[in-house]
This record gives sequence, C-alpha cells and structure tokens, in this order.
Amino acid sequence: MSLLAVGLSHRSAPLPVLERAALAAVDAHGLTDLLLAAEHLNDVVVLATCNRVEVYADTTRFHGGVGDVVRVLSGASGVDVDALTDHLYVHYDAAVADHLFAVTAGLDSMAVGESQILGQVRALWQRARARGVGRTLDELFQHALRVGKRAQSETGLDRRSNVLVDHALDRAAGALGTRVPRTLVVGAGAMAAVVVSSLARRRGDLADSADPWLTVVNRTRAGARRLAATAGPGARAAGWEELAAELAAAELVVTCTGSVGHVVDGRHLAAAGPHRLVLVDLALPRDVDPLAASVAGVTLLDLETLGAEVTALAGADEVAAARRIVTAEVDAWRAQQAAGGVAPTVVALREQAAAILEAELDRLDRRLPDLPGAAREEIRNAVRRVLEKVLHTPTVRVKELADAPGGSFYAEALRTLFDLEVADSVTDPGPVVSVVP
Repeated sequence: MSLLAVGLSHRSAPLPVLERAALAAVDAHGLTDLLLAAEHLNDVVVLATCNRVEVYADTTRFHGGVGDVVRVLSGASGVDVDALTDHLYVHYDAAVADHLFAVTAGLDSMAVGESQILGQVRALWQRARARGVGRTLDELFQHALRVGKRAQSETGLDRRSNVLVDHALDRAAGALGTRVPRTLVVGAGAMAAVVVSSLARRRGDLADSADPWLTVVNRTRAGARRLAATAGPGARAAGWEELAAELAAAELVVTCTGSVGHVVDGRHLAAAGPHRLVLVDLALPRDVDPLAASVAGVTLLDLETLGAEVTALAGADEVAAARRIVTAEVDAWRAQQAAGGVAPTVVALREQAAAILEAELDRLDRRLPDLPGAAREEIRNAVRRVLEKVLHTPTVRVKELADAPGGSFYAEALRTLFDLEVADSVTDPGPVVSVVP
C-alpha cells in the first residue's frame, strides 16, 4: 500500500483555477476512469466539494503517482501543468490520513467547523464504493467518517459552522440597509438549507407574518417547496423557468446550485432592470457570471471575496479539541495499518509451520502404521500445542512492534529467518515531505 493525496483548495489556489478544476471533477466517473487508466494508480477516490478538488490514490510509486494525477487533472481542466502544480498540495502515507481526517472534521473548511463536509465526504465515498473502491481507500474513508462524527459530537466546533453564511448575510444587510431583504435563494441542497435557516433565524419577531419575503427556486419544484416550507410563513417556491422574473423582484439573491455553467448572467440582470441588488454566490463552479459585478446597482459577493474576509472565527478551544481527536485517530489508523502490514508475514509463517507439521505427521503415519488411533491423535494434538506455543510470542510481538519506529524491520527479519514468500505491494517513495502551500 502506498497512499497518496494530491489536491487543491481555497487555501492553495485562486478561485479561477479552483473553479476550472471543479468543472473537470463534475464528471466524477469520467475523471476516475482517466485516473485509473494511468500507469501508477491502482485505485482512486475523487473528493470534489465546493472548496476543494482532491484525488486520493493507492499507488505503486509515489513520484509516478503524483505525475499521473497532475497530468490527468491538467488535461481534464485545461489548466497548464506548471500553473496547476503551483497550487497543488501533496500528502503521502500517514499525512494522507491526517489531511482527510481534518477535512472531514471541518478543520480545513473555509468556514471552520462546517458540518456539510461530513455529508459530502460520505456521499462521495458511497459512490466510490458502489463503483468498486479497494480495501485500502475504503478503510481510510470509513475511518475518516468516524473522525468527522466524533468531531461533531465531542466538540462544539459544528456550532460555528454557519460563519461563512452569516458573514455573507451580514455583508448583504449592510449593503442593502435592511436585515431581512426580499430574498431569492437559488438551489435547494445542503448549503441552501443553511442559508434559509440563517435567514429565518434573522427574521425573528416577524416569523408570524405572511408577507412575502423569501422565494426558493430550484430545478425541481418539489425540492424548492420542501426547503421553503422550513422557513415558515411568507416563504414560497418557484420553478426554474421563473428565475428571471424572481430576480427582478429580489433585493438579495443567494445562489448555491452546483450547476455547470452560470445560472445568473448579464441577460438575467438586464431583464431584471436597474435596481439595487446584492448577489451572493456560494457555489463552485460559480453560479454567477463575474461580469455581474460591473452592472450598475449590483454588488457581487463570491467565495473569493468572502474567503478573504472570513478569518479564524471558530473558537480556539473547539478547534484544539477537534485537532486532538484528529491526531489520536491518525495514531490509531497508523497502528491499524502497521498491524495489517505484518499480517501477511504472520499468515505466511503460520502456513509454513502448518505445512511442516502436516508433512511430519504424515511421515509418522507411514513409519508407524500400527499405532493405535487414540495414541496417534494424542501425538497430533501435543505437537500442535507445542507449535502454537512456539509461534505465539513472535507473532504477538511482531504485531506489537509494527507501529514502533523501524517496525517493518521485525516482519522483514521473520521473512528472512524463515525464508517466507510474502507479496510486498508497497514501494518506498524515498524521502518525501508533505507540502501544503
């Protein structure tokens, strides 16, 4: 096993580069096929969310695997290899687990602690499983999901998860001069649900008023209805074909659809006519054409703008508690992998010993054919007990020592001393430093 992670996120890449990579990852199956066809990648999982595109791989060679991922991402996104490399981060072995666990816990998100990432990782892992992900990556992602659940249940980090949305709504309220403007939410997914919840909370004392204040537009009207119903009186749903008309009536538009291509462009704004409007684009790829910012009366806030403004607003204690969970779980994962790494050697040793035992017992049967059955069985059992006692200590100790520095030496020593044939699928990458821009 040689674990590798190559990716870029809001922390490492400017939005235009990240957006092009995200567009390439929209067809996750197609991108996965391209990666699996590469020379050095045995198995891959593509993790693409609104703020990151990452490839997790089981690879035969470290440097060859990195090169394969970079070439495929470059070809799929159209971003030049050199330009892409400037914004990539690379992790190997235990650093892969550390990074994925931190991502799933919400520690690496633009809004630190946001809980949507756990569901996104779970959905992507389930798709990979349905497609046929291998054991190494399957176990890694299962462990990551447990880490995410622990971070949510054992710390208060997820209570700060709406910081990005709240900051965007504060900016919009400041620009419009009203706390609860006439709002259009485009999309009905997890992020849209966070937006609607925050808007309803801000509406506060007006919750019993049926005055129209919120419209949800989605490609499926049923999804829009379900989300609008959570906001209480005055919230309604509209169909996708009504988007232009709803834009004309709105003061605040929040988009988060995950669509490919812009859903709001200059034509929509021209049809809406001149009026004061704040557009908040929380999608990647972007829902709103960046040229919208040049339209008179329009204020555009996208992830690039908001990400530069949202700093470490999560509580230091919660972050530290979640970080401790990640560190402990990485140690547990390493111990599990180390024990699994020596398992083939232990199995080979026991199989060799069992084969020798059976050969000698067969020899005994041939030499003493008249030995009574009860005596023959007692001899067999006695020899097996001796063999088990002789093997017990070295097999237990090699598992215990596997996670110590140089732990692989003990399994190697067993293979050398007993001339064991064990398939070795791990290729040493040489000295490697995990790089995070």
